[in-house]
Amino acid sequence: MAPLTDFYQLTMAYGHWRAGRHRLPAAAELFFRRAPFRGAFAVAAGLAEGLRCLRAFRFSAADVAYLRSVLPSTTEDAFFDYLATLDASEVTVSAVPEGSVVFARVPFLQVKGPLLVVQLMETVLLCLVSYASLVATNATRFRLLAGPDMKLMEIGLRRAQGPDGALSASKYSYIGGFDCTSNVLAGKLYGIPVCGTIAHSFIMSFTSLEEVQPRELLPLAGGEPVDLLALAKSLLQRVCELLQTPPEKTNRGELAAFVSYAISFPHDFQGLLDTYCVRRSGLPNFCAVALALHQLGYRAIGVRLDSGDLAQQSKEIRRVFRACGAHFQVPWFETIPIAVSNDISEQSLEEFSRELVEVNGSPCMKLTEDEEKMTIPGIKTIYRLYDAAGHPFMDLMALEEEPLPSAGQELAIRVLGRLGETSKVVPTTVEPLHRTYFRDGQVCEPLPSLPEVRSHAQVSLSLLSPAHRRLREPQPYPVAVTERLHNLLTKLQQATQ
Repeated sequence: MAPLTDFYQLTMAYGHWRAGRHRLPAAAELFFRRAPFRGAFAVAAGLAEGLRCLRAFRFSAADVAYLRSVLPSTTEDAFFDYLATLDASEVTVSAVPEGSVVFARVPFLQVKGPLLVVQLMETVLLCLVSYASLVATNATRFRLLAGPDMKLMEIGLRRAQGPDGALSASKYSYIGGFDCTSNVLAGKLYGIPVCGTIAHSFIMSFTSLEEVQPRELLPLAGGEPVDLLALAKSLLQRVCELLQTPPEKTNRGELAAFVSYAISFPHDFQGLLDTYCVRRSGLPNFCAVALALHQLGYRAIGVRLDSGDLAQQSKEIRRVFRACGAHFQVPWFETIPIAVSNDISEQSLEEFSRELVEVNGSPCMKLTEDEEKMTIPGIKTIYRLYDAAGHPFMDLMALEEEPLPSAGQELAIRVLGRLGETSKVVPTTVEPLHRTYFRDGQVCEPLPSLPEVRSHAQVSLSLLSPAHRRLREPQPYPVAVTERLHNLLTKLQQATQ
């Protein structure tokens, strides 16, 4: 994994080596300059991938040979010999636990080690952690909008940035709060629940009822096979009478597709309603097949919409389900889940949720001089300060050698953005945020499972106050430095003037 870096990192590494500075102790930090998506927080992710990369950090003979071919011909041979000896055995990594909520300017991962090695690790760690954190944060925002009960499904495989991007999106969407993925490989590799429906292509491949083979289905309780197609056709007449829609307007190929799928998956039948016309065809065809399955002891698990006014159509579908449930005396019918897909954004999800608040059942959704750019100097320890209600109200950066702040102790601090003012705070609880995860070339802290990371993300998010958690115009979360760190920052600024 060592060659997964920017070319300029290698030219700078040569500069350090040439100057005899390559073994100087160095530290690097990863943090967000500002929270993504105009929010107040981010969710740190990608730590496990980063640690795996560090364990494998080395330049093979083939890597070194390639670097000889691309670096300037004046590069000394001894530099390439040195690259062949590099590994991460002298590197130490501390970080917040994966899935933790983090805030702008606060380092969530720190790397210490020889200058040249730390330099070479910068790009790969940024690559593995930044994208993962963005996906997890985006998924978390969708979960906040959807609420705890709505099911969220990640189905971006076909539009992803290649297979690696697809797997990462599936993994970190799950950490952020999505319930399942359509990505089978992600399910196999990471244990994420997989789910899916049928596609328009399946429905369109049927053109007539004669294509349904086989036609019979065994009742759930046992007995003689029943012709499901004939039963669905008879029920379709009654459904169309109830809905006051002409039976001849329903698409026969669509009915054939529904029946064929229901016979194949009687416990997991879900209908895609918008291949043709939702109101005149997809909805009555689905209801007929779902009612036929019910007579044999099975329950349909839902429907999906993929086009049109999703909110308006969902309300109409729910009304039809209620009417069918009452008319055919099938109570569970009115709670059949409705899934919607196709370009779901934060705005559309928010509008959809707002328009459907009165609907029963759970819908399913397929996430310098500028002080902001100024780097805070020194090797730091990060603390999260909590109030009496258990909410974090401030993150505090201190120099590594400073003593641990105590709960109930008054602290003199400087809030970033207001560095000219000294403030006093008294935290009820003080939590050191970083743990040491990598030392002497090995992972030294047990890494949690993916479900454990996902659970930690939800707990970490739930501790935030509503003012910091809201997605639109959130209250800025204060980040502060101790007086000693502020004095160091002031001294360095004065030295550069």
